[in-house]
Amino acid sequence: MMQTDVLIIGSGIAGLAFAIKLAERKPKTDIVLVTKADRFESNTKYAQGGIAAVMDNIHSSFESHISDTLKAGKGFSNIQTVRMVVEKAPKRLQELIAWGTPFDKTSDGKWDYGLEGGHSVARILHHKDQTGLALEKALLQQLSRFKNIQFQTEVFATDLLVQNKRCYGAQFLDKNEQSFSIQSNITYLATGGSGQVFSKTTNPLIATGDGLAMASRAGAVVEHMAFYQFHPTALVTSKNPVFLITEALRGFGAYLINHKGERFVFKHHPEGELATRDILSEAIFKEMQKTGHDHVWLDCRHLDREALRSHFPNIILQCKKHGFNLFNEPIPVAPAAHYQCGGIKVNREGKTTLHGLYANGECASTGLHGANRLASNSLLEAVVFAHEAALSVASELKQNKTTAGFSGRTGSVSKNPVTTTVKTAHLKKALQELMYRFYLNKSLEMPLKPFGAEIDSLFSEIKKLSVYHKSSQSIWELQNMAETARLIINDTLYE
Repeated sequence: MMQTDVLIIGSGIAGLAFAIKLAERKPKTDIVLVTKADRFESNTKYAQGGIAAVMDNIHSSFESHISDTLKAGKGFSNIQTVRMVVEKAPKRLQELIAWGTPFDKTSDGKWDYGLEGGHSVARILHHKDQTGLALEKALLQQLSRFKNIQFQTEVFATDLLVQNKRCYGAQFLDKNEQSFSIQSNITYLATGGSGQVFSKTTNPLIATGDGLAMASRAGAVVEHMAFYQFHPTALVTSKNPVFLITEALRGFGAYLINHKGERFVFKHHPEGELATRDILSEAIFKEMQKTGHDHVWLDCRHLDREALRSHFPNIILQCKKHGFNLFNEPIPVAPAAHYQCGGIKVNREGKTTLHGLYANGECASTGLHGANRLASNSLLEAVVFAHEAALSVASELKQNKTTAGFSGRTGSVSKNPVTTTVKTAHLKKALQELMYRFYLNKSLEMPLKPFGAEIDSLFSEIKKLSVYHKSSQSIWELQNMAETARLIINDTLYE
């Protein structure tokens, strides 16, 4: 058993920014940061568009950013949280710049603001079409300065250590699937989302809802799970995950067309291709149902080729790898699961309803996004809440310097000789297909009630399997996916 002052689970922007912030304030505090894959692998790495922020009063204003966020959230956002995030954004962005994030500038040295769906003006800072990767590199470089941060890779969290509504750390499997625990004063979840619950998702294979499921099992309040955002334009291939085509491309002027070559979105919303993600996804699903095809088309043929090469080099490359030339032909796109708007309920300091447990990033429900996230607000949310949480944790550690003892069982996990790879793969596929059908039906306003019984039956089968194979990371992930799926369906049916 290990002991530390602060345990961070997750190495995306929410985890890394918090670790840096806390280490700056508390250089003598022991911090352990663990991640289930390598240090570069996270949802952050795949973020293309950028970070929305009001960096001057010429291009945008706090009030317009607040208004756009609230409009996208459909009345479910917390206005105080929205205001806090928007007004604190410029300072947090300046810190990211100071840490080495290379946001793009125009030829005259000004910020090259991007425009995306739901934004009334261009206010998005970006690094070409790979903003997340640039951020991840800058944050990891910054993190290496601190000697009090111990970074562990290929470590999988299975459950939180909780007693009397207080979190004392977590239980893990190492890369050899041996069990161990880490006890801590503060546990901070930055485990990302759960897109792998769906058969079509832009999320990497690691996005299995682990932090959310652990927190739910431990008794933390989880909210707004019905609000799952589908990105309208994922490249249609046989791959999992599917490749995201950033909406910055539509902000740049790309069209959505049907199989007759018609721009169909204006029939659903006056803002056309610049409507919010939920509206566009529903419009595309309806067009797919109407035509009997599994995709629509994204058309860039009318756009300036050199400008496209400059702004979207990775998208051009990825399309080419899949056999598409976006300069000469429209590319097939369809909606895919992209972002979990609900999650572990936290306050404006990132505190959950369990003492000693914080959460940030996609696994958390901060009140910012409401029913539908405004494009490029997620990275912003993570960096703002990382700062607020670091201030709170630094204060909490000052008041309580000793690691409180956990007297509960840490649950040793025995190795099972029986492999269940085939059955696990079968159940995983069934779950993913069920969830994609569920969201397709939801978008098309078709009956949803039968899905309640379906998910309960599938969850029961997965639960039985997990009882006998608790040393298997793949089965833990499957269980977490099933628990997340059930939360999504039940919240939708009974909201």
